Amino acid sequence: MINTILAEKGKMSQAFVEGARTPVTKLKADPCVVTQIKTLDKDGYWAIQLGSGTKKIKNTTKPLLGHFKKILQKDQKTAPHNLREVKLSEEPAFKVGDLLSASDVLKVGDFVAVTAVSKGKGFAGVVKRHHFAGGPKTHGQSDRLRAPGSIGQGTTPGRVYKGKRMAGRMGNVTITTKNLQIVKIDKSSNQLEIKGTIPGRVGTLVRITKI
Repeated sequence: MINTILAEKGKMSQAFVEGARTPVTKLKADPCVVTQIKTLDKDGYWAIQLGSGTKKIKNTTKPLLGHFKKILQKDQKTAPHNLREVKLSEEPAFKVGDLLSASDVLKVGDFVAVTAVSKGKGFAGVVKRHHFAGGPKTHGQSDRLRAPGSIGQGTTPGRVYKGKRMAGRMGNVTITTKNLQIVKIDKSSNQLEIKGTIPGRVGTLVRITKI
């Protein structure tokens, strides 16, 4: 049984759940199309590949057009934009070209894990990236407030330990937030509302997995 759906992150809003005002994140969960089925005999495991979003045929590479040959109509002008694979424990009941909507997988009240790529913040210092306190402004120094301080000892060990928290590129990593609750599913507009915040910017591809 499949437990995963793809969606696009929208803006945050609020909803009233059992009389309490609750922050929610809106998502656009248009039906996903099954683009490939992997079998135990051929691939060594059961899985289906889901396609979401759309892009113009002219902007799609020829290898992908060949991959989509079974699902594209003769005069169709768009193709799936995002592809994600979902592993299964048994043979799926789907076939290539079937559509999978959010209401087929999820219902209101379900708890889910949401996976997405977080916002990229660029190169950041240790105060922003790791919440360092920084050094004092006084006692003979005026430019050490946002400095990392010492990064190790002297001759022993004579190197910087791996994993030392230092300045570097911040964000733009895959994050999974667990135990978020489905507040609303609108079948007519393919809109979802999930309690709380999820990673990423508006428009980020989001993978929602039922726990």
